[in-house]
Amino acid sequence: MSEAIDRRARKKAQTRTLIRETAQALFAERGFEAVTIADIATAADVAVQTVFNHFPTKEDLFFDGHTPWIEGAAEAVRTRVPGVAPLEALHGYLVERIALHVRQLGTLEGRAFDTTLEASPALRARERELHHEAVNRLADALVDAWANEGGAPSVPTDPRTAASVTAAVWLAAVRTLIVQNRRVLSGPAGAPADTEEGVAVACMVAHQVFTGLGSALSAPAPAPANGGLRPTG
Repeated sequence: MSEAIDRRARKKAQTRTLIRETAQALFAERGFEAVTIADIATAADVAVQTVFNHFPTKEDLFFDGHTPWIEGAAEAVRTRVPGVAPLEALHGYLVERIALHVRQLGTLEGRAFDTTLEASPALRARERELHHEAVNRLADALVDAWANEGGAPSVPTDPRTAASVTAAVWLAAVRTLIVQNRRVLSGPAGAPADTEEGVAVACMVAHQVFTGLGSALSAPAPAPANGGLRPTG
C-alpha cells in the first residue's frame, strides 16, 4: 500500500515538473500573454484539467519555483542565531538574496525569466502582489522578534509601526536594486558581462543601503520643537 502511494506521489511530482518546465519554456519562447493553458497542455501531452489540477492560474505556473523570497526575509528574522539582532539577520539575508539574483542573471534561464516578466503587465502585477505579501510576512516577523527582545536598546519605541515601515522600505530597496541589476550583466549585443563583478558591485551597494537604513532606525528621535507644546498664537 505504501509503495503504491509513493509511486503515485512520484508520478504526481513528475507531472507537475513536466508541466512547469514546459510552460516556462513556452513563456520564454513566445512571451507570457501569447501562451495559453491549452498550448501548455498540448506541449506537455496532458489534459487541460491536469494543468489546472497542479496550477490554479497561468501566473502560478510562471512563478512556481521562483518565489522563495516571499517567506525568505521573514524566515531569516525568525530563525536567526541567538544573539543576532533582527535587522542584522535581515541585512545579511537581503544582501545574499541580491547576490543570488545577480548570479541568476548570468544564466540564460535567469535572463529569459526576467525578460518575460518585464514584458508582461499581468506578471508585473502579480509580482507586486507577491511583494506585498512578503512585506506583510516580514513585518509580522519583526514585531514578534522585537517583542521577544523585551527592553533591549535595539527595540524601537513603537515596534509595530517600525516593523511595518522597515519591511516596506527595506524590501522596496531590494526590489529597486534587483530591477537596476537586470541590465547589468548584458552587454551591447546581449552577451553576459562578468557575473562575479556584477555580484560584487550589487552586494557593495546593497550593504551600504541596508547599513544606512539600519542606522536611521536606531538613531534617537529628535526632541519635538517647543518641548512638544502647541505654539500659542
